[in-house]
Amino acid sequence: MNFEIDYISAKGVFFSASLHRKVTFRLVAPSMYTHASHRFPLLLMNDGQDYTNMNLEKILTAAYSDKKISPFVYVGIEANENRIQEYGTSISADFKGRGSKAPDYAKFIVEEFIPFLQKEYKISTNKEDWVYTGMSLGGLSAMDIVLNHSNKFGKVGVFSGSFWWRNKAYIKNDKADRSRLILEVIKNSTFAPHLKFWFQCGSEDEKADRNGNGIIDAIDDTQEVIKELKLKGYKAPKTITYVEISGGKHDLHTWSLAFPKFIRWAFGK
Repeated sequence: MNFEIDYISAKGVFFSASLHRKVTFRLVAPSMYTHASHRFPLLLMNDGQDYTNMNLEKILTAAYSDKKISPFVYVGIEANENRIQEYGTSISADFKGRGSKAPDYAKFIVEEFIPFLQKEYKISTNKEDWVYTGMSLGGLSAMDIVLNHSNKFGKVGVFSGSFWWRNKAYIKNDKADRSRLILEVIKNSTFAPHLKFWFQCGSEDEKADRNGNGIIDAIDDTQEVIKELKLKGYKAPKTITYVEISGGKHDLHTWSLAFPKFIRWAFGK
């Protein structure tokens, strides 16, 4: 044999009865996948259409050659023009009506796509081997689905999560600010001791500082999420990891820079 395969990649289309549309996805696996007799952990990602612009081919290839990282399969789910409606929180659409199809998207993931992947591919049926991730609004979606279906997942990674998503407009001097929907999702969820959380923010994710405390909203909102998780019973750094990138922005380049560290956290031996 005078050649080597770095990885295996395939694109497919799955028809979702819940979403009433075809969903495009990309699967990437290590070269050993073809001949392996065992099942692999899975990294499931929202906004899979950003695969190329996030340089994930290079990142995954490097991860597959790293002996300190357990082999895993990547599946990226591509969003379409319905993204603003399908991503969000199942508890409620936001106060502008966005995220109205989030319950349908969650149903697609849990009742349709997970069984499909486990049936058709060598993917683990152990919930602790399933990692779900997303960026911005896709991160909010992943967080919501994992919290509401902790029997299906072991870890969740959120890059610059849209945790500002709320059921009413922000009211100045509202210190509690419980209108942020993710806080109620966490509060209403069942504590799952096996779950682990990874959050990334950039110091230049945005410039907005609605409460005037000198901390940008993206970081403030993420810290509030972490605080709410701690009230639920999760511990840092055992089950909660927070990474802040100096100079990091709300863009694919920053998330790409953070992705190798996230993979090491998710699948490191």
